[in-house]
Amino acid sequence: MMRLGHIEYSNCFPVHARLIVEPRSDLAVVTAIPSVLNAALARGEIDVAPCSSIELARHSSDYRVLPDVVIGADGPVQSILLESARPIDELHDVRVMLPTASATSVVLLRTLLELRSGLQPRYAWYDQREVVDPIDDGAVAVLRIGDVALRREAPAGRHVYDLGEVWTAWTGLPFAFAVWQVRAEVDGTRELATLHEALLDSRSWFGDHDERLAHEYAAHFGMPSDRLLAYWRSLRYELDDRMQQGALHYYALAASLDEAAPLGALPWANVAGV
Repeated sequence: MMRLGHIEYSNCFPVHARLIVEPRSDLAVVTAIPSVLNAALARGEIDVAPCSSIELARHSSDYRVLPDVVIGADGPVQSILLESARPIDELHDVRVMLPTASATSVVLLRTLLELRSGLQPRYAWYDQREVVDPIDDGAVAVLRIGDVALRREAPAGRHVYDLGEVWTAWTGLPFAFAVWQVRAEVDGTRELATLHEALLDSRSWFGDHDERLAHEYAAHFGMPSDRLLAYWRSLRYELDDRMQQGALHYYALAASLDEAAPLGALPWANVAGV
């Protein structure tokens, strides 16, 4: 039985929708936040997962990428937000809080602050599941991700920056927040080929039912159905050429920050089966 990681945030649902709504006997779905799935894949507790895209560059000899599936954005992503008491270009030598739930978004923020703007903030970690406002406790800025960011209403006077929007304005490229990563031992197997077909089918099925699913799952994700539907429709789920270019450019910048090894090409999984 294949073990598939599932990000508990609403942004993963459009690709996994049919597998969640109509469970399969040959598939075990493990649901968690991104950082937990990253660790589970590394330990071999799951076989495939839409892990934080930075994990691929950190484990390029161990993982392969499933073709044609991604959680990405070409411009605003809406769910990766930097909230700040000061303008973004004034965050030098101040405390910026990073969520423990994320990996890719944290490195993305570093590229935008350090490489784009030449800043050196003082980073610290926090758990965004706790109902706290780090800015009230003395931080100058805080990064929020996922549905927590989507549901957030910043107090008056705060500056809010969508990191997907800032990235695309800077680079002209889309951003891949998560790619489906495969452990080497299941690469090329018939089970992986079957799962890949199921993911593509599920994504297509979602596109035919997204409005109904938004109504059914609005309460689960804690937001109005129209907000959820608009969010789903704003994201990109195809790992096309431009999305690949965006990912490789991100990996090059991450390598310059010593966050990952350089990655010149995406290591594709073999989904032809045996």
